[in-house]
Amino acid sequence: MSMNDPLGDMLTRIRNAQMRGKSTVRTPASKLRAWVLDVLKEEGYIRGYENVTAASGHAELEISLKYADGQPVIRELKRISKPGRRVYSGVQEIPQVRNGLGISVVSTPKGVMSDAAARAANVGGEVLCRVF
Repeated sequence: MSMNDPLGDMLTRIRNAQMRGKSTVRTPASKLRAWVLDVLKEEGYIRGYENVTAASGHAELEISLKYADGQPVIRELKRISKPGRRVYSGVQEIPQVRNGLGISVVSTPKGVMSDAAARAANVGGEVLCRVF
């Protein structure tokens, strides 16, 4: 079965696992997913992730979720740019999430980074998702 939105699938898996209180969740591996997870780890939204091999032999990413006082650290995780409607922003128009309390993950020519890092590097790009 083909998947139209692999990044959206990963974000949904994270949301579902956090609703169930799981400590880890697995998702098929890809470079874009790993880059987004790098940003989430740098910003402190997840504990980390590692590459593992599934029983079927396919590469997977095992994501360690983060909780504070029994509640998930990630309160909101939303896909912005979708396959049917891509959303691009210049450096001046990159959206702030909850007045800077959250982050937007942006895919730029200099790599995948948070909105603050994109503003500091003076680059715009595709707004992949927002996290709060």
